[in-house]
Amino acid sequence: MATPVIDGSRRTPVRREPGARRRRRGWAAWGFALPFTVLFAVFLVLPVVSSLYMSFTDMRGADLRDPLAVEFVGFDNFATVLADDKFRQAIGNTIYFVGVAMPLTLALALFLAALLNSGLVWFRSVFRVGFYAPFVTSIVAVAVVWRFLLQPEFGAVNSMLGLVGIDGPNWLTDTTWAMPALIVMATWRNVGYYVIILLAGLQGIPRDLYEAASLDGAGAVKKFRSITVPLLRPTLLFCAVIMGIGYLQFFEEPFVMTQGGPLGATTSVAYEIFNQFGFGKYGVAAAMSYLLFIAIVVLSLVQFRLLRSKA
Repeated sequence: MATPVIDGSRRTPVRREPGARRRRRGWAAWGFALPFTVLFAVFLVLPVVSSLYMSFTDMRGADLRDPLAVEFVGFDNFATVLADDKFRQAIGNTIYFVGVAMPLTLALALFLAALLNSGLVWFRSVFRVGFYAPFVTSIVAVAVVWRFLLQPEFGAVNSMLGLVGIDGPNWLTDTTWAMPALIVMATWRNVGYYVIILLAGLQGIPRDLYEAASLDGAGAVKKFRSITVPLLRPTLLFCAVIMGIGYLQFFEEPFVMTQGGPLGATTSVAYEIFNQFGFGKYGVAAAMSYLLFIAIVVLSLVQFRLLRSKA
């Protein structure tokens, strides 16, 4: 029966759905969501919980036949990992990679996006496709091509340096130049993706603000600092977080190009985790994985703190 609701002098009848019908609709909704819920639980929740438990055990490859026979070791794996010289070197390499590649990629992407947005570049669609193409290309194919480009004797990079009288180094076998070579390659591959995102953010800024600032006598630097950066903060935050998550997990570059060498100079945390899984040290590898997860969370929180909107 309809229950009247008094709204001033007007009465609006509100029809309440019967309880049985409401329950049937609820069960129908759960029925539609059940396939995804089951897949989510089996392929995401269960592996995450299992790997977390694994990080507190001494599980090795031989224990896969009888996983219940492993021993609980508490935080011993984490202590072992943090005391391992190879893992600490991998942490240093990862910090080096992220600390250089992130600002370089973001600055270059912002410069290219501003250039495309300014209208000074003709055939902007062609340039967008050209910048974006390396990102959608297989990372393995890109890494193989770059490995040939960086060959010390017949590579294109050293051949061009030789034309101006510079003797190029052994890029991928020199402890000094191996990581910069990977940083340049990663920047070249990923910059196009962030150019597209930042260009969309720049095009969302009203042109009236720039025109008003010009009438007030503001120069290009003043407009960039007072208008572009504040209004682009949400886009910059998105790019920084996504980039940080991806760069902290960089793996394919050293795997294909250097195998972590020379002398561990390009071994990343993700690559060291891969090695430990290959050695059958599942408990240690899981502990490393969760340390990497904590690093990703901390970096993301710092980025939210620095780049969140101040409005």
